[in-house]
Amino acid sequence: MSSQAVSLNSGKFWTYAMYATTAIMVFVLGVELINILFFDPYEEDSYFLFRTAGILGGADIADLTWIMFGTLLVFLMLGLPLAFVTGGLGVVFIYLIGDQAMLNIIPTRIFPMMTNSDLAAIPLFIFMASMLERAGLIEEMFDVVYKWMGGLNGGLAAATILASTILAAMVGVIGAAVVTMGIIALPAMLKRKYDPEIALGSIMAGGTLGILIPPSILAILYAVVAQQSVGELYLGAIIPGFLLSGMYMAYVLIRAKINPALGPALPEEERISTKEKFRLLLNLAAPLTLVFLVLGLLFAGIATPVEAAGIGSFGAIIVAMMHKRFNIEALKEASIGTVKASAMVLWIIFGASIFVGFYILQGGQAFITETILGTGLSSYGILFMMMILLVILGMFLDWVGILLLAVPIFVPIIKSLTFDGLFGLPGVDSSDVALWFGVLYLVNMQMSFISPPFGYALFYLRGVCPPEISMATIFRSALVFLGLQTLGLAMVVFFPALATCLPALVYGS
Repeated sequence: MSSQAVSLNSGKFWTYAMYATTAIMVFVLGVELINILFFDPYEEDSYFLFRTAGILGGADIADLTWIMFGTLLVFLMLGLPLAFVTGGLGVVFIYLIGDQAMLNIIPTRIFPMMTNSDLAAIPLFIFMASMLERAGLIEEMFDVVYKWMGGLNGGLAAATILASTILAAMVGVIGAAVVTMGIIALPAMLKRKYDPEIALGSIMAGGTLGILIPPSILAILYAVVAQQSVGELYLGAIIPGFLLSGMYMAYVLIRAKINPALGPALPEEERISTKEKFRLLLNLAAPLTLVFLVLGLLFAGIATPVEAAGIGSFGAIIVAMMHKRFNIEALKEASIGTVKASAMVLWIIFGASIFVGFYILQGGQAFITETILGTGLSSYGILFMMMILLVILGMFLDWVGILLLAVPIFVPIIKSLTFDGLFGLPGVDSSDVALWFGVLYLVNMQMSFISPPFGYALFYLRGVCPPEISMATIFRSALVFLGLQTLGLAMVVFFPALATCLPALVYGS
């Protein structure tokens, strides 16, 4: 039997399994609805067929952990959306463990999120990114960097990483950066006979910097969940973000210097003079000024994240007008894209907060804490175990889901630990532990995006690659850059000041 036939049969099996699961759930729901409407809930023998309310009430937290997270894994493997799976299962388990009255905790979990003003920055930053992208400024930016660095061996790959770094400061989301740079930069590098692995790796590694470098959307969500200052977290991520960017660029330039065939320089006739290079920089003046204005107002404490994002959104429209790229169609597409992306993020937030919030209320936080601390590992051993778990989760879940499922459980544990430093190096002050862990978490999520076999960036890039480039080639291209990310993560662990010095300098914390 061919692999295509096996894949087809497997797909049919999971489809039928999902239909059967849905049918069972509809039947149980119908039975329970009859019980609620027509029978007295306070009389044990007055139920039609069976009673599901409270049937798991006697389960201890260890069994409940396996049941809740095992069920979550099964439904995610069936391909169901994370937002509705977590929210739906949260409601189901609240009912199965408690009763109808316990369902009242659902609005108490959602309402604080709805009233958190920092979350309003997410759609505004997404709109800013969408407006700049649809105004064609990303292509202009790559063209400028490409002309500046193309004369070096490996210059196009380094230009791709540098352009991605600048793009990260404009976009703040991963998929757009990887796909956009894949469309723009990959054909240019392959046309000039670049080694495919260096070309692909530079796009993925550079494109995922958007999860770390401000204005990262994930950093805002982490700050909300961990009750951390958005401005401090943004400042803490700057040095690690640019450190990783510099490491990527150094790698491709050194390899191309040693073996020029891996990344040939542009021919003399395609290079431009220094005067023309500086003239091209004028094309980037407006968008870069906007980015520095938005982040400067935020870091200086002059504007809140929402106010800074609002200025950025309005500024993006002005920049598009200055470049003569603004029109109603672009505004419409940017607005629709913002609504879709924001709705996805917010639904996951609501669903996961119900699921994890109920698990914590049942004693899940204490159970996980006791289990982890009971391993006998040191503080750094526990941190290392969490980093491994985050990378593994990143292979299967999206970044918002991991944040809402893991961070509410991990952060209280981390805050309770003491980090005195490794090998005689300085440790972390207890007041900075949440900030430091937040930066480690962001670097970790960047790693998970390019971790074979299920890293999201691998598949984002596959969608825009020429057909002759195999998935195996994409996997191999990610490994070296994954190693560089691991080195960067280790540096932040060994030298916490990389994450804490800027916030301390600016905010005096």
